[in-house]
Amino acid sequence: MSPSDATRVLASRSHGVLGTVHEERGIDMTPTVYATHDGFVGSPIDRVKPKSSYRLQRLENLRRDPRATLLVEHWDRDDWSGLWWVRAELRWTGEDAGDRADLLARLLAAEFVQYEDQPFAGMLVFEIVRTIGWSATAMPGE
Repeated sequence: MSPSDATRVLASRSHGVLGTVHEERGIDMTPTVYATHDGFVGSPIDRVKPKSSYRLQRLENLRRDPRATLLVEHWDRDDWSGLWWVRAELRWTGEDAGDRADLLARLLAAEFVQYEDQPFAGMLVFEIVRTIGWSATAMPGE
């Protein structure tokens, strides 16, 4: 899969697994929904799902090391001809993503009924550094 195809597939999906770097354990993986726009990815810290705190480990990890990875994939145990994955290498833009965070929040609100009222405690915004991918046969969705 070419980098441009991988970027297209990433933008056509809305759920993946976000990896951040914990200083002792190594990689922390968290399922997430996301939106993309103009070379950036937004992953919400929402108030919809129960949390013991909004001081999430992934945010603490990013404060120490802004690198992250988003993995999106399709698996079918019975039909391997449709297997594919896309990995986006990301760099967190920091605590105040301003207008970009607002735009990504609006995109998520349009995509998910649960987010209609934008119940976000925050939005993690990442610049897409590089996308790579692999597909067993035809491009996903074709």
